[in-house]
Amino acid sequence: MNSIIRIAVQKSGRLSDDSLSLIKECGIKFYNGTGKLKSTSTNFPIEFLFLRDDDIPGYVSDGVADLGIVGENELVEKDREVEILKRLGFSKCRLSLAIPKGEHYDDIRYFEGKSLATSYPKILGDYLRSKNINAEIHEISGSVEIAPSIGLAEGICDIVSSGSTLMMNGLKEVEEIFKSEAVLIANKYLSEEKLSIVDRLLFRINAVQKGKSNKYVLLNAPNESLEKIISLIPGMRSPTILPLAQEGWSSVHSVLSEDQFWKNIEELRAAGAEGILVVPIEKMVI
Repeated sequence: MNSIIRIAVQKSGRLSDDSLSLIKECGIKFYNGTGKLKSTSTNFPIEFLFLRDDDIPGYVSDGVADLGIVGENELVEKDREVEILKRLGFSKCRLSLAIPKGEHYDDIRYFEGKSLATSYPKILGDYLRSKNINAEIHEISGSVEIAPSIGLAEGICDIVSSGSTLMMNGLKEVEEIFKSEAVLIANKYLSEEKLSIVDRLLFRINAVQKGKSNKYVLLNAPNESLEKIISLIPGMRSPTILPLAQEGWSSVHSVLSEDQFWKNIEELRAAGAEGILVVPIEKMVI
């Protein structure tokens, strides 16, 4: 078993979908049929364990799994000894304080002496202590939003994505206390053999993510404008310049982050660039 690594992934939900999508984009093939709790890749030395997200930090810390993909909120809440290898940039959310819509709120001192319901007592407790706020924390699992309406608590602390669930339950978000995204975690005591496999996996993940954040740009430009255009789209090392059949014009090929392209698009057009194409990159190896 030393020649294979085990990775724990959430068995269902948005984080599971995003995690498995990333793994498949890395060219790793496996079968994960409905209700399946374990699967082995057919073309990479990795085995998948499909678990509850709040169990993943413990499985990795205890060495049952070598790696795990988990929300940073669950990782911090469980407070297990693991190493964060990479922030993955998906399944982003925030942990926030919320109160009934009709309540007036000025600042965090509102919660002094009040009661709060949450599934994240550690994160909430740490935050309140950092603000010198004394509040009673009720730990509950699931359906946190209902707590104020049934008299269990005067406010809540819960995961927020769009805020629609809060609105449907007559609540408003008043304070963000923690930002979370998916992270790739590892057991701290992996063998050299397993670390070598982990490095191969990270190489693939990095190539996929760099491809997603960059675009291949092609454009036509008059030769007298090439110097200006090259300064706007420098590329990884330098752009590729190819002469067009029409004399005095060239085709410029470059790789840019999408944000950088949109920042410079008006300047490119003003410099004389025409026929601008932006093409997705599937994978990118630096």
